[in-house]
Amino acid sequence: MKIKNQNITKPKPEPLQLLKYNKSVPTRVGIISLAGFSMAIISLILQLLNYGAINVLGRKQLALVQLSSGDTILAASVEPQSRSNEVIKKFVSDTFIKMFNWDGLLQTSNEKGESITKQDTGVDVGRIERSNGRVATKAYEAAFAISENQNFRAAFLRKLAQMTPAEIFNGNAQVSLIPRFVSEPRQIKNGKWEIDFIGTLVTFTREDNAGNGISFNKTITVEAVSTPKVIPNGTSDMARKIYQARQSGLEITQIIDLNYASRKR
Repeated sequence: MKIKNQNITKPKPEPLQLLKYNKSVPTRVGIISLAGFSMAIISLILQLLNYGAINVLGRKQLALVQLSSGDTILAASVEPQSRSNEVIKKFVSDTFIKMFNWDGLLQTSNEKGESITKQDTGVDVGRIERSNGRVATKAYEAAFAISENQNFRAAFLRKLAQMTPAEIFNGNAQVSLIPRFVSEPRQIKNGKWEIDFIGTLVTFTREDNAGNGISFNKTITVEAVSTPKVIPNGTSDMARKIYQARQSGLEITQIIDLNYASRKR
């Protein structure tokens, strides 16, 4: 008995289709695809957030810095022209206290390197009308925080000599600056601020121990500057004092009387 060969038609394989319109897929496949797509989106968002956080930390990374005194502080990197309000306020307050406190005494060292106190004879800055031409040594050193532009520091020192009583240098008088208020800095432009300082200058003499006070209210303009963070070995004493006065990365560019009327508007 012979079996005849019959032509059997095989079904043609259907080409793979991906999300073709009007074609349905099993529910399980759809859920898996949607879950995978959602995880990819979440992963991308997390990577973007991680990149942003790393970028911010890179600009404002905290570091532990050891000072020459042995103390350690936390420091954060900032933009070259950026200064915090706290740094600006401390710079202005410390500088003015050093420039306007005159006790007539000077700390120095003897031949054995021992610390001693002696009478301050002052620093001659040039005589002008009604002036003895001298300022206290500590005030002279603190004044390096003032800008040299247009000879501002030298002009300020000559004005300061007018205010300094001659009795300071023979031990018959002392002057103290009493701060009452230091405002928050107001930014004028990038790297430049103004700040108000309200205080009282009190003069004490041998004849008047109660003291005589006068108002001392100023508006100070400061600008950001670059200054060495580490003073190299072998630096002269004068250069070292200049760098120390400007170690906050700021300098004073203007000092004017405080205008209360303009502050009330």
